[in-house]
Amino acid sequence: MAAKYILDHPADFGLDPIRETAAKIGVSSNVLVRLAHRMGFDGFDALRAPFRGALVTDSEDNLSQSWLADMQDDDTFSAAQSKFAQNAQNVVMRSLRLMNPERVRQAVEIMTSADRCFVTATRASYALSYYFSYAGRMAHPGLQLVPRHMGSASDDLLDANPNDCLIAITVHPYSADTIQSMRLARRMSMPIILIADSEVIAPGIEPNVVFPVSTRSLHHFSSYAGAMVVLECLLGHLFQAGGDAARDRVDEYQKSREDTGAYWRPSKPPRIRRR
Repeated sequence: MAAKYILDHPADFGLDPIRETAAKIGVSSNVLVRLAHRMGFDGFDALRAPFRGALVTDSEDNLSQSWLADMQDDDTFSAAQSKFAQNAQNVVMRSLRLMNPERVRQAVEIMTSADRCFVTATRASYALSYYFSYAGRMAHPGLQLVPRHMGSASDDLLDANPNDCLIAITVHPYSADTIQSMRLARRMSMPIILIADSEVIAPGIEPNVVFPVSTRSLHHFSSYAGAMVVLECLLGHLFQAGGDAARDRVDEYQKSREDTGAYWRPSKPPRIRRR
């Protein structure tokens, strides 16, 4: 359990003192000392030193692309991995550069002032909309994923009004259902936030805010890495705007999941009684 924590949280392990690390894992400090000795280190500090060193850099240049260059110069498979990784970085960076702070501010104001924020997408984009609504509803309880069932998103928007808003995610080839939902929202005078690979996706679509994202890919389908980081930024702003109430909802959610046994926990080894 201690070793797994170190692997899963290398940055925290590199920064935290031994007692804080032990408390996070749920073990005694002696367990960490014994683990260090078993792995051939003189003690906890020696075990932690490589993780702490990995966090220390003199400048941003030290975090740059040398690892990509190393892969590029290796065998054919490694060179391909280098190209895929570089493309993913480019997609993310371009999408973030296009995320103008004024657009973000306007989008956050729309979401936080709306009674309900309907989130819609189809096919591959659906996973993004599901995650955003799943996490975001703890910051804004009015976030709702549509369609809720086997119908269309338009069915779930029939009782919407100008006090609500619509968040739509789509990339080329654009979803007919998503476009119809945006047209319906516009007729209802609902504010619309669009995340797409273009600011113009179809006639009659006039979002209040557009977040254009890069979807360039080296395989046959669009990359969604750019759209994902845009959603992550929006979530960060929503939780920041939600303040203590949002944090309380997260705590309550986590507690309810733990109480119902939703999260897997490793069984503790039986205690050996000493005679």
